Amino acid sequence: MLSTKTIDSALSDIANNPAHVAEQRSEAMTPSSIPAEDGDGDQTHTKDLEGVSEGLLDQAEGIEVPTVDDGTITPVTRNTKKKNVAVLTSGGDSAGMNAAVRAVVRQSIARGCQAYIIREGWEGLVRGNTTDPTPSATPKRTPVASANQSPNLQPVSNNNTKSVAFASLPPSKQMELREATAALDSQAELDEDKIRVNFTDPGSVAPLSNAPLSFGFGELLKDGAGEGDIEEMAAIGMQGLVVADEEDEQGRSLKGRYIVRVGWDDVRGWLGEGGTLIGSSRCPSFRERSGRLKAAHNLIKHGIDCLAVCGGDGSLTGADKLRGEWPSLMDELLETGEITEDQRESYRHLNIVGLVGSIDNDMSMTDLTIGAPTALHRICESIDSIASTASSHSRAFVIEVMGRHCGWLALLAGVAMGADFIFIPESPPTTDDWETEMCNLLQSHRKVGKRKSIVIVAEGALDRNLKPIKPDYVKDILVDRLGLDTRVTTLGHTQRGGRPCAFDRILPTLQGVQAVQALLEATPETPSYMIGIQENKITKVPLLEAVAQTQAVAKAIENRDFVKAMSYRDSEFREMLQAFQISSSLAVNEEAPKDKRLRIGIVHVGAPAGGMNAATRQAVRFCHNRGHTPVAIYNGFEGLLDDNVSELSWLRVDTWTTRGGSELGTNRSLPNIDLGNVAAGFQRHGLDALLVIGGFEAFNSVLILEQNRANYPSFQIPMVHLPATISNNVPMTDFSLGSDTSLNALVDACDAIKQSASASRNRVFVVETQGGMSGYLATMGALAVGAVLVYTPEDGISLKLLQEDVEFLTKRYSLDTKGKSEGRLVIKSEKSSSIYTTEVLTKIFKEEGKELFDARSASLGHTLQGGTPSPMDRTRAARLSLRCMQFLESHATPHSQSAHRGKKAKKYTTESATMIAIRGSKIVYATMEEVMKHTDMKLRRGKDEWWSDIKRLAEIMGGRQGLIGA
Repeated sequence: MLSTKTIDSALSDIANNPAHVAEQRSEAMTPSSIPAEDGDGDQTHTKDLEGVSEGLLDQAEGIEVPTVDDGTITPVTRNTKKKNVAVLTSGGDSAGMNAAVRAVVRQSIARGCQAYIIREGWEGLVRGNTTDPTPSATPKRTPVASANQSPNLQPVSNNNTKSVAFASLPPSKQMELREATAALDSQAELDEDKIRVNFTDPGSVAPLSNAPLSFGFGELLKDGAGEGDIEEMAAIGMQGLVVADEEDEQGRSLKGRYIVRVGWDDVRGWLGEGGTLIGSSRCPSFRERSGRLKAAHNLIKHGIDCLAVCGGDGSLTGADKLRGEWPSLMDELLETGEITEDQRESYRHLNIVGLVGSIDNDMSMTDLTIGAPTALHRICESIDSIASTASSHSRAFVIEVMGRHCGWLALLAGVAMGADFIFIPESPPTTDDWETEMCNLLQSHRKVGKRKSIVIVAEGALDRNLKPIKPDYVKDILVDRLGLDTRVTTLGHTQRGGRPCAFDRILPTLQGVQAVQALLEATPETPSYMIGIQENKITKVPLLEAVAQTQAVAKAIENRDFVKAMSYRDSEFREMLQAFQISSSLAVNEEAPKDKRLRIGIVHVGAPAGGMNAATRQAVRFCHNRGHTPVAIYNGFEGLLDDNVSELSWLRVDTWTTRGGSELGTNRSLPNIDLGNVAAGFQRHGLDALLVIGGFEAFNSVLILEQNRANYPSFQIPMVHLPATISNNVPMTDFSLGSDTSLNALVDACDAIKQSASASRNRVFVVETQGGMSGYLATMGALAVGAVLVYTPEDGISLKLLQEDVEFLTKRYSLDTKGKSEGRLVIKSEKSSSIYTTEVLTKIFKEEGKELFDARSASLGHTLQGGTPSPMDRTRAARLSLRCMQFLESHATPHSQSAHRGKKAKKYTTESATMIAIRGSKIVYATMEEVMKHTDMKLRRGKDEWWSDIKRLAEIMGGRQGLIGA
């Protein structure tokens, strides 16, 4: 019943202070003022997990809502519908899933939506919530609020509210009430226009202060608290032990609660967590229509119309099936009275998008799945440890890795570790007598002096007759036939766990953001999409098409059509297999004819970077495989002037894949230090082709050599630049070797620094990175570690920017719960500003933070060059090096230098001096002329950097764009 006092109060507020009334709309809704569902099918509002009406909370509720005892609602409760986005993880867990959940949650809130997580995958969606709602939200917290005010949800007292029938009010009061609510609605619409988010514009960001920062479940989810059953423990005599948290200090619990609304801060600190904090499970009930019917009902009860699913092909197939059955499920729920006609109309369509979480990397139409890079890291770390003891005792190790129908992990581990032999399901051994084939290869390696033997077996490995190949059988063959002291190691679930690597934080974040945009843009006519990546381009492909192609791989293997199975894998997979076979083989049957054999020079130029040695190893192995001679030039072009040159043997480079830095030695000297003597060195050593590995200086070296071909015939040989620099500043290529290793070093350092900052609760760390005039490391590192601010040379630092950033930090810390502030990171590239140095920034933040937050600094320096190269840099090096050598072989002419002597300069093409580049979803060879068009020589970087927009995304994910302008 609505009291006259409440009506008069509302009217008085409007007359005296309309703005104040508008502010009051942002306060929490009183649960008791929300009408309960009656049996007549009248309009209802379903309470969410927190006991708050979904429709009313959508509007940023505020005043006492006039209701009537027959269930009708006055115009003030009119709902302006916004999207409700939920995310779940299903199937097997994988590192990076938490980053995907965090991205979906924060991007949903940033786009003006409500965000939900569904615990325990499809099982949780089928179960729904079985506990009573918790209290409603507190009034929204503003930056000027007291630091003692909590952003968590608190109950709001409503003891004085009485309700009367609207029809029983005097006509004058009815008119006054209508006018009052119309004025409130008008003011609300004006406020809404100011903060409205355009769902079709990915750059549109909602003010962070308009959404509850926390619903209080974040810590419970992260700690796993609140799920223990105190009554069950008491029944078995455990009541005297404090072994479980039934609920937290605010009375919240996860027990019986599977669909949970979450806020911005509920997912903080999730980037560096392995597995999935919201749980995952296999769900037989969801495979039945009755289970999907319950799931649909639970979605409607919570007003969820957009669903992001992170899982494997089975989970994504189930998601699309749910969407396909959605209309019939709605009809059935309406017929049984579970939903109203209005609910069916409001939720007539369900939008679904898939994110692929699988350590096996077994989904077609995407190069990588969430969790696969981290699993490869775990495998390589394990084999790195095993390899040292294998070499010490001259042993053989047979190592089993996961993979089922996909051999990606086994293949890339073989490339990254320099294994001797691998078994993968898509490409079984070429002969039925694979045992002899394997033994002959390993024996040839032993004959040239190799002390260890590594054989990697995918768990789904088969021979050509579909007979499983097991590691114990492989071990017996090596022992019996070769007499090798052999051990078996099954890595098991160690591959699945651990902290996510840098790429498994960046990729899920980018894909999660794209997933939300796909949901917001979806129409009933568009298919369900799967978000993937090809080379370096985030893609959106029809989900069912990707699943069908994935399942076709297993069917092709079952039919022993291995050529077809390989055709379903991406080009990277096929090239990696070719690279492995070339690097492992000592056979002479693939050698080029003697009159086609070349002397190929290999030189490192610029600063050292992870992957340089792996690329050199692949180049040397290619040369030996084809009968060419690899000529190592030590210490760059200065080494060539000193005749510090030698040929490299097959065995010499065997362990180079795992070595960081540059085994050949490198410096920044360019060939123009003495072009004449450099040309003479080319002639003296008979170079027919040249592979230059390095960063911007290496590109510049090839450019100088190409520009001087007319004057020096010795330079009229094919040459190719393979980009390798931690700064990733080489123009026209998305990735340089070493950049991933550096990002992982940055992530490791920042994780430790953030741990210190968070322990201090209110500390900001300004972390300085390397990168020269390129902000790649700082930008991608900020996205990977969850930094709130990032400074790059491209954007620089101004006094105005600093003022805004100080304002942001002040506002953000004022929004934290007292005593539970978060340590925060600011990433600064070393050359962002010559005036506002790291030390100056730190002092400014410390001074302006006053009692809210402290500031410290850390300079990572040359630690970012990393130690052991990352598996991604090793495998990428092998693939790109192979492509470089194939290019040189196709363009080179044997005995080029002797042909030049005493003759006029011959015609040559600019296409023979190139740089290999990853551009979007393609690998290209770019001529020096093409590269120059995209190069800023003064700033030593490209003109069109693909990652330039990610700086803004990093700050959106950190909350800055929601508090200090878009």
